[in-house]
Amino acid sequence: MFDYMQKGGPMMWPILFCSVLAGAVFLERATYFHRITVRVGEFMRGLANLIEHRRFSEAQMECASTPTPVTRVIHAAILRHQATRAELKDIVTEAGQLEVPQLERRLGLLATIAFIAPLLGLLGTIIGLIDAFVKVSAQSGFTGSADIASGIYQSLLATAAGLIVAIPCAVGYSYLSARVNALMHDLERAGIEIVNLITEHRHPPGPEIIEFGPATRAARQGAE
Repeated sequence: MFDYMQKGGPMMWPILFCSVLAGAVFLERATYFHRITVRVGEFMRGLANLIEHRRFSEAQMECASTPTPVTRVIHAAILRHQATRAELKDIVTEAGQLEVPQLERRLGLLATIAFIAPLLGLLGTIIGLIDAFVKVSAQSGFTGSADIASGIYQSLLATAAGLIVAIPCAVGYSYLSARVNALMHDLERAGIEIVNLITEHRHPPGPEIIEFGPATRAARQGAE
């Protein structure tokens, strides 16, 4: 590998740096997304019983014990469970918007590397071709096709290296973007379900209270 790095020219080192950086970004993001993934349906079923019995403190503790974007959105709604339905919708919307930048963090860097890696390779090829033709023109006497082919071969290594870095970066960016979209869908789903859950169990049914009007009370007093 070191031999190819030398033959490919000076642009091989920036391309190598881009590959290491892209690999680190992908691994960090993939690990982060795996860590914060929550099964919204199962989590909401666990909270439903607590909210139904108005045990909001326990519900808050349940959310705090699993610090993820989804649970933070749910926790924001539980903290303000006495708010109106419209206010709760605004609360979960704002809480979800605060989580989006963290989800999209460093994805732009990965997309940038996927874009510039082929350009770096092309630049390395052009520099290599220029250097090869300068050497050929500086030589006196007959120059064989083997010498020219050798110079072109070495210069094309940079283009190949740039594409080798760019293609996995593009695939990785698409994969991570799909994970971000899935997590944002989970945020929306969790926000809708927690608002519905809180508002449905806000006024638990109690014993029926019968109101008597003045005429009814007077009739009862007369009968007594």
